[in-house]
Amino acid sequence: MSSFPEATRLMRALAAGVLLSLIWVKTAHAEKFARIGRAATSSEIAAWNIDVRPDFQGLPRGSGSVAQGEKIWVARCASCHGDFAESPSVFPPLVGGTTRADIERGRVASLAAVSENSKTTLMKLATVSTLFDYIRRAMPFDAPKSLKVDEVYAVTAFMLNLADLVPADYVLSEKNFAEVQQRMPNRDGNTMAHGMLDVRGKPDVSGKDCMRDCPIDTSGMLLLPSTVNGLNGNLAEQNRPYGSIRGIETRRGP
Repeated sequence: MSSFPEATRLMRALAAGVLLSLIWVKTAHAEKFARIGRAATSSEIAAWNIDVRPDFQGLPRGSGSVAQGEKIWVARCASCHGDFAESPSVFPPLVGGTTRADIERGRVASLAAVSENSKTTLMKLATVSTLFDYIRRAMPFDAPKSLKVDEVYAVTAFMLNLADLVPADYVLSEKNFAEVQQRMPNRDGNTMAHGMLDVRGKPDVSGKDCMRDCPIDTSGMLLLPSTVNGLNGNLAEQNRPYGSIRGIETRRGP
């Protein structure tokens, strides 16, 4: 059996060998693509690396009040989503359909219902970080990423107030973000039993999805009010003709 000093020297030699191998691979990779592009700068990486995780990693410093958010909402958001996030035209409603019991339970009971405008964003959303992150990177629709950090906090606070999750005088910041998460109506709604994963977390490679003459599952369907159906054409003709997810008929007139 090798002595401790000999084992230490061996480990150091192995580590040095691994390090030299990594350097060689990196150099070879750089030479291979020397004429293609360039390394991203730290400022460029920072501009793209703005995601906010459910554990609040990446949450920027800042704050915004419900009152400030209302002003921004009227100026930048209401044209698409309505004054109270009811989305009266084409876009699905953002707020509504949740109860005090849902907030206490952490699961929205009415998600199982099938009715017009039954599935709002705040009903389905499990993490407030997702709401903040989406507003920050994708809204407003005509000018994504144009909102300052404090404005994103304010708009998020306004939406949370519309959903009765925070009071009208609330100021949302990175310091109290976790408190709001504990009141999200569907905070316990995440599941691994869908998509590419089964309940054990293993990839589903059996490919059992229906591809022809498939039954339509209406349990999770969002139905727009009949008054706006057809404003943007027939949804059934705008979705792929296979799989279980289909667009419903929204043809207006005969």
